[in-house]
Amino acid sequence: MEKKEKKFEEKLEELESLVKQLENGDIELDKAIDSFTKATKLAKECDQDLKEAEKALTAIVNEDGSISDFKGEEVA
Repeated sequence: MEKKEKKFEEKLEELESLVKQLENGDIELDKAIDSFTKATKLAKECDQDLKEAEKALTAIVNEDGSISDFKGEEVA
């Protein structure tokens, strides 16, 4: 059976839940290590998802079909 990729929002929600558990401190050491490992993985996945979204949002399709980066005005 193929494993379904979680949506960004689902990953973020799970990450927030794990962080709350760890911050609470009322967790067994083994479970805390597992939660920390999973939270670290989720954080990296969320970061990658955000980078890909940013890249997609800043790309412009030119008239000839090529793609270039969007250069917006810098706000002071």
